[in-house]
Amino acid sequence: MATAARTSRRRPHRLPPVFSRIDHIGVAVEDIDAALSLYGDSFAMELAHRETVESQGVEAVLLDVGEGHVELLRPLGPDTPVGKFMAKNGAGLHHVAYAVDDIDATLEKLAAAGLRLIDSEPRVGIRDSRVAFLHPRSTGGVLTEIVEPAGGH
Repeated sequence: MATAARTSRRRPHRLPPVFSRIDHIGVAVEDIDAALSLYGDSFAMELAHRETVESQGVEAVLLDVGEGHVELLRPLGPDTPVGKFMAKNGAGLHHVAYAVDDIDATLEKLAAAGLRLIDSEPRVGIRDSRVAFLHPRSTGGVLTEIVEPAGGH
């Protein structure tokens, strides 16, 4: 009888696989050079890219780890999204980013599934990638970024 009860339960709606891999883990830092020393020297992660992304209010550094990256984020000011995050939470884990092949189609699927989007349209991220964020309230408390890497990345 327990088997019949188990099989008759309705499963919640599930999306088909949406993400292809973890692209990077974002870490908010106060001092990017000190963080580079920790991650680069102590953890032997190779510097892949360094860029100021004015539109997002951060200086960002990508460090290679396996097929993904650690992204160090230093806010350019206290009124930027990362600056506000750090004022509330301090330095540390900021977000998890997943790679996708088609960010427009992915945003459409996620919105249709009822997930709360911070960005309904992609914006330009580091290395000219296209990025969008999902609200932590709909992703188990984790700020989630989806990334469509630019060609060649």
